[in-house]
Amino acid sequence: MAGSKMRTVLAATALLALAACGGDQNRGLFGSERDRDREFAETGNIRPGSERGGGFFSLFRNNTPPDVTVEVNKYLWNASLEVLSFLPIQTVDPFSGVIVTGFGRPPGGGRAYRATVLVQDPALDARSLTLSLQTQSGPASAETVRSVENAILTRARQLRIRDAGL
Repeated sequence: MAGSKMRTVLAATALLALAACGGDQNRGLFGSERDRDREFAETGNIRPGSERGGGFFSLFRNNTPPDVTVEVNKYLWNASLEVLSFLPIQTVDPFSGVIVTGFGRPPGGGRAYRATVLVQDPALDARSLTLSLQTQSGPASAETVRSVENAILTRARQLRIRDAGL
C-alpha cells in the first residue's frame, strides 16, 4: 500500500514537472522573449542562456561564431606592462585586453597607485586605451591619469617604430 502511494506521488510530481515545461511557447526557462528584448534594449547585454531559442541546454552550447575574435593592440599591451611595471600585477587577460594591478609606489613617488587597463581595439590609437588609476584614498587626479596614458601611448609608438625598423 505504501509503495502504491509513493508511485502515485512520484507520477504526479513527474506530471507537474512536465506540465511546467509546456504552456507559452515564447517563454523559456530564463524568461520570455519580451523580457529578453527589453533587457537587450536597456543594457545592450543578454544574460547567458537567455538568447532566442535558449533555455537550459543553451548554456552548454557554444553559440559564439567561430570568426569572432577579440583583438588587442600588442604595442599598447606591451607599453602598458612596461610603463606600469612598478605595480604588482594581479590579473592579466591578453585575450580580452585587461590588466589589473595592485597598489604600488612609482619610483621616487610617495603616493601608492592601483591601475586597471583595458586595451579594446587593434588600432594604435588613444581611443583603444582605457586607464583607471586609484589611490588608497580614492580616484587619482585627471592630470595623473592623462600623464600615464600619454606615457603608455608614447612607449607604444616607440615600440612600433622599433619593430618597423626590423
